[in-house]
Order: sequence, then structure tokens, then C-alpha cells
Amino acid sequence: MSRAKRIMVQGTMSGAGKSLLCAALCRIFAQDGYRTVPFKSQNMALNSYVTRDGREMGRAQVVQAQAAGVEPDVRMNPILLKPSSDTGSQVIVLGEVRGQMAAAEYFRYKKQLFPEVLDAFDSLAGENDIIVIEGAGSPAEINLRADDIVNMGLALRVNAPVLLAGDIDRGGVFAQLYGTAALLQPEERDRIKGLIINKFRGDVEILRPGLAMLEEKTGKPVLGVVPYLQVDVDDEDSLAPCLSREDARKPLDAAVVRLPRISNFTDFTPLEEHPQIGVRYVDAPGKLGQPDLVILPGTKSTMDDLLWLRQCGLEAAILKLAASGTPVLGVCGGYQMLGEAIHDPEGVERGAGGSLRGMGLLPIETTFLRSKSRTRVRARVTAGPLAGAGLDGYEIHMGRTEVKGGPFCVLENGEPDGCAQGSVWGTYLHGLFDSGELAQKLAELLCARKGLAVEAAQAVPHAAYQQAQLDLLAEGVRKALDMDMIYRMMEEA
Repeated sequence: MSRAKRIMVQGTMSGAGKSLLCAALCRIFAQDGYRTVPFKSQNMALNSYVTRDGREMGRAQVVQAQAAGVEPDVRMNPILLKPSSDTGSQVIVLGEVRGQMAAAEYFRYKKQLFPEVLDAFDSLAGENDIIVIEGAGSPAEINLRADDIVNMGLALRVNAPVLLAGDIDRGGVFAQLYGTAALLQPEERDRIKGLIINKFRGDVEILRPGLAMLEEKTGKPVLGVVPYLQVDVDDEDSLAPCLSREDARKPLDAAVVRLPRISNFTDFTPLEEHPQIGVRYVDAPGKLGQPDLVILPGTKSTMDDLLWLRQCGLEAAILKLAASGTPVLGVCGGYQMLGEAIHDPEGVERGAGGSLRGMGLLPIETTFLRSKSRTRVRARVTAGPLAGAGLDGYEIHMGRTEVKGGPFCVLENGEPDGCAQGSVWGTYLHGLFDSGELAQKLAELLCARKGLAVEAAQAVPHAAYQQAQLDLLAEGVRKALDMDMIYRMMEEA
């Protein structure tokens, strides 16, 4: 059995750009003719994806797999933690739910998972040429060093050379890189083979004196300075900066409610690609304004986020807009909120269980169950002016919904999904905008409502757009990094 070469990207902090650097390396190695796969032993994120065999994994490794031109596989992300509160997460191992755990409980439990992590890595190593490994957070989180399974603990076990990336856009990049290296144990510090400065804006020559001093003090070569690349690739988690952006340049205004526990917000990335639809994220009634469309996204805690919506005044504002005819779309948890009631008899979401009144915009009732629905589906919209749009997405939820109205769409197996009533629509389908067809149907409807001309816009599948963006990412990173040295590092490992 062959053993794949491997390279690992760690960062000085969360958000240093590890995920995108790994995606770029996956693309570069694939372009160079190597069968390449990504790997991240433990991912904490609310953006997840359902594989073709019905298992769940983090979207960051999905994007990296797409960059490498391979089918996403749960072995690429053996542990996924989906936060459900400030101190607890749903623990998913190799695509299956293992349970709900508090942080302290998981910290004790995770050492039992390391053999499964290593088995997943070894099986991928036997099938591929190169594995690009992503770390998590920072290896200098010394309070978490014991039983580490995602940073240096993993690098040492699988003999992976490490590239340490720092984010210059946040400032203090030299201190980031030097301080991180200084806090490591000698054998961990030896594992670092090169440094990367990421997200640089300006003339790299200005950095030269600092780069020379950094190399002298750390004893590590700087492999490159990666510029701040203007590429549009899916973000990893709900803290991503894109959630604060507003686009006033487009004639149509879609307001996505930024729920406290928002999940799978990448559903709306393809909507942003439409030339007439501007997407913004709002978290207060005063920011909602008079949008052309309101979207309630998915959430990891439907009942708690519905209470937040009610308490902060956004529910009342949305109900007022809906009463005036403004279209409202709910996806997954957002769809459940739009109904008449939500029941949790077994305490699946809330330990105390109970029921909660819904927003009353759709004739549905949802009951939470302990089993999770995970399936990839194709469908066609049947709801009024949106009818005919083809969808290619996936369902991932823990509720069973009784629908007393017409469906939003019909799955390819003939089963209905979601509900539609007037200008209010709800669906369980994530990825509903990926084909581009629903975005175009929405643009036509919203333009007609505003008396605007509809731009002739061909529906472009998000996958094709994403592939072009990944090519741009790989081009920028290849130019910035010493790829010959990276190849030598892998050969010498």
C-alpha cells in the first residue's frame, strides 16, 4: 500500500487563512498531476454538508475536496463539532452523531477518538499521492496541548512537515509568528519547516527587513508573502467577515437574518452572485429596513433563536413586512420558525423540552426527534411564481414537519418538501440556490414587484463559479509561495 506525502498548514490564530491556503495547495497539487485530498481531524463549524452516502462533514473540507477535484468523503473530516451553546456541541464522528457533549466532557472524551482519526488518515494515505492537512486555531494554545489531536499532536503522529501562517491584515504578524514558535516544545518547533505571511496589501519590498529578522530569530525560512486575494470562496464558519457586508450597489435587496446560532449561511453565497440581488445580514429591527426579500436561515437551535427573534423585535418587524406582501423565505430551521408551533417532547433541542408558538406564517407544525435526517436530493419548485426552478441540494435536520398547505417543491422521488402560502415559502433544502435557477426566478419576481427591468442573466451553477474562483486562488498562492521548497519538504519528511 502506498503512503501519501503530506503537508500541514497551521495558523497563529483562528481566521489566519488556513482553510483557503489548504484549498489553494489542494488545487495546485491536483493541477500538477497528483491525486490530492484534504484532511482536518477536528472541525468546529455550523456549516456542514451531506455526502453522497448520507453522512455529515464540515464544508471547509468539502471546498478543499472540490479544489482537489475529488468527491468529499467524511474521512477528510473525521470529527465535526457543531456548537449548540456557548459550552456544548453536537459531536459527529465519521459522519454520524455520537451525542451532545459539554466542552469539558468532550475534552476528556476526544482521546478515545484519536485511533479513529488515525485510521481515517491512514486509509486516505493508502489511496492518494498527497494529503493537505489543516490545523485548528493555534498550536500555541498551550492549555490544550495535552491530548491534542488536531495541531502538533497530529503532525507528530503522522510525520507531517508544518507550514505556519500568520495574518498580517490583523496586525502584529511578526509577533504572531515568533510568539507562536517560542511557545512550542522543541520537538514541536522542529516540526515547523516554513513560515507564511498571509493577506498582505502593498509592496512586499517594505517587509524585507522584517522577514530577514524573523528568519534569524525563528530559524525558519519565510516561504512567501501571500497577497490579500480578491477571490470568492465559501467561508468556514459563522464568524466569517462576510456576514457584516452590505451591498447597496444592486437594485434588489435581500435581508438575511443573522441568527445567534446561524448555520449553513453558505446557502446564500450563490444568491450573492446574481447581478441584480444584493445580500446583507441583519441582527436588529433597525437594520432590517424595507427589503425586497427576507430570509430566515438555518440554525443549530431553532427554538432558542426563535425566542431571540421574538425578544429583540425582529419577529414583529418581519410579520409586518409579510403582511404588506414582502416575500419571506425560510430554510431548514428558518422554515420551522415560520410555522404555527414547534414541539420538543424529548428535549432534543432544549433539555426541558416543551412547545413554542411559531411565527404563524405557514400552516405547519414541527416536532423534534432524536434521529437526524441527512440526504442529498434533487427537486423542482412548484410554488407559484418560482415554479419550475431546479434544485440540487441536501437535507440535514432533526425535525419532522406536518404540512397542512401546498409544498414548496417536489423531490425527484415524487415526495413533497416544504410549504408555500402566498409570498411565504419554506423548505428543508440546503444548497437551494446552487443551480442558479431559483436565484433567477426570484430576481424576475422581485423586479416585477418593483417595476424594474429584468436583466438577462443566464443561471450559472455555483459549482462552475466556485471552480473558477479556486483557479484564481491557486494562481495567486502559487505565485506567492516557494512551491519547489514545499515539494522538497514533503519528500524529506
